Amino acid sequence: MSSLSPARDDLRIEPGFPVVISPRAGVTLTLEEATPALRPVVDDCLERAGGVRFTGFAVPSIDAFQRFAASFGEPLIGYEFASTPRSQVEGAVYTSTEYPPHRSIPLHNEQAYTREWPMRIWFHCALAARAGGATPIADSRAIYRALDPALVRRFAERELLYVRNFGQGLDLPWQQVFGSADRAKVEGYCAARGIECEWRTGDDGEQLLRTRERCQAVARHPRTGDDVWFNQAHLFHLSALDDDMQDALVDAVGLENVPRNVYYGDGAPLEAEALAQIRAVLEQQRVVFPWLDGDVLMLDNMLSAHARDPFEGPRKVVVAMAQSYTPARAPQRAVMAR
Repeated sequence: MSSLSPARDDLRIEPGFPVVISPRAGVTLTLEEATPALRPVVDDCLERAGGVRFTGFAVPSIDAFQRFAASFGEPLIGYEFASTPRSQVEGAVYTSTEYPPHRSIPLHNEQAYTREWPMRIWFHCALAARAGGATPIADSRAIYRALDPALVRRFAERELLYVRNFGQGLDLPWQQVFGSADRAKVEGYCAARGIECEWRTGDDGEQLLRTRERCQAVARHPRTGDDVWFNQAHLFHLSALDDDMQDALVDAVGLENVPRNVYYGDGAPLEAEALAQIRAVLEQQRVVFPWLDGDVLMLDNMLSAHARDPFEGPRKVVVAMAQSYTPARAPQRAVMAR
């Protein structure tokens, strides 16, 4: 059969998490050429498995990756209300988190710290690192089941309050996060999403912004009906930082002004033992595979969490997202921690 009209028989499909799809032996395909055969396979397995890895296909450019991600029928979306630095590479394709290579990024679901998130996310390895640099994944359903039911119930009922302080040179500037230096536009964005915002003036006259948003700790997938652990409490909590960094931040700006922190929805502090259990379960659920140049990983963002391991040497992994989703329930009014 011509490689320009591939069929399912031209593909090798390995079940698991993630499902791994590659050209069968002797078949040479670009990812775009394979798309007509890949789409029904993805439709069949993505929401059962949670993720699909495409390996062994030629991906000649970032634009080719972008066209592949867009071929699943939903417009690609931008990276709004960012929590980590990223740069636009091309169109709706962004760098993966620009974070020091010697540091790891724990498992998380994209934008689970807010009430609007992408349902689909793609990662493309344009250049694998010389050492390390994997993108571990985990099944959010398995995480939910592995946690103490009493903890899950408590978090689900009380929800979470994310508090962010922009400015002071300590985190992303609010102008970058909101894509605008117009305070009225920032206020409009927050009002439309139930995010409380508060402006302050720093000692040097800098306009500082504090936001508070009450969000879910668990969620239910709108199509599969699966309950999933879906938040970033372990990432936003001050304890995610090294002890020395915690002390330095609090000494410098005070606990209420640290760049980010998270509480129960009523403003009460999270228990250290709860965060320790969450981090331990996440560590147990990691699934790791080595990137190969050209690989593409497609995840259902609610069913699968992702991370990043430290690495050495150059590494280029880019990201695309689609299918923005907002749960029907309106957010409750946030209460600031005291």
